[in-house]
Amino acid sequence: MNNRETVFIDGTTGEGGGQVLRTSLALSCITKRSFHIENIRAARPNPGLSKQLLSCIQAVCKICNRESKGATPGSKILDFQPGAVQSDDFYFHIGSAGSTTLVIQTLLPALFLADKPSTVTITGGTHNPLAPPSDFLCESFLPAIATGGFYCNCKLIKHGFFPAGGGKISINIQPWKKKPGRRIDLCEPGDQFQINARIYTAKLPARIAQLQRKLLLQSKLNIRSIQHIKVEDSDGPGNCVMIRISSSSRTTVFTAFGMRGKPSQKVINEVVNLAQDFLTSGASIDRFLADQLLIYMAISKSGCYITNEISSHLLTNMETIKKFLSVNFRVALKKGVYRISCFPA
Repeated sequence: MNNRETVFIDGTTGEGGGQVLRTSLALSCITKRSFHIENIRAARPNPGLSKQLLSCIQAVCKICNRESKGATPGSKILDFQPGAVQSDDFYFHIGSAGSTTLVIQTLLPALFLADKPSTVTITGGTHNPLAPPSDFLCESFLPAIATGGFYCNCKLIKHGFFPAGGGKISINIQPWKKKPGRRIDLCEPGDQFQINARIYTAKLPARIAQLQRKLLLQSKLNIRSIQHIKVEDSDGPGNCVMIRISSSSRTTVFTAFGMRGKPSQKVINEVVNLAQDFLTSGASIDRFLADQLLIYMAISKSGCYITNEISSHLLTNMETIKKFLSVNFRVALKKGVYRISCFPA
């Protein structure tokens, strides 16, 4: 494949959301291949570039010292030509409750392949209903990719709940050093699980956390401890409940968000059902982490894991990755779980 060839991306691919563009931005920087995308977020109620995606575009342009064409609110078309990725101390201000973690996940692949360490600090939302919370990033995602030699540490400086935002997160990225035999291999379920819960409340009555704690204890999960974090630094109100499933080898984090008009019983049912489905499946990787590991497996052209669900996000990511990198993915169903593996094309 000609590396100078411009990649054409149809934004209606798969689930038709913003992940198509985020993955394309990351892989464009890695491969030095330009891309043209049309029908951005075509499947969403408000199609075109959102403020969140514009933040991702601006951040990527900064790390590779380039500009894009079409990066305006609501635009359904974008042309991006990457430059050389620069290692540096970067600061990005989303200016809303836009997800800091989605921006980080867009930047990480390129910065892992830079020649020197980098630091990225971002202000915005750290706990958003439609994005991975910082706990998932720090406790589940980063340790998982570290098994493939992608090392990064993360620090939550200030909480930022939707819709107020105003949070702050910082990460330190080390250049990836490829070593023979090292790859993401997460095909064995963890052993001796411990289940813990975490309740976040910010600027909310104490009775909300008390009720959620009671409901968690009434669930069928064998929850060892429940931690209530009363957030004092948040710019606005917020609530979420997390279930952390920890073994000797990894931690899986499930989250449900409380919001005005959503009963606590619904919040607890949501997060408990996610955890129960995962535990009973015997999978090693949950469906939220599954699609995010693909790009790192593709970089090293190897790796595998077992997940309990094939999401549209995962299938969309596979198709987008294959437009930039010469890799294939195999999906094998056995005993109700899916083994996902990556290999050179």
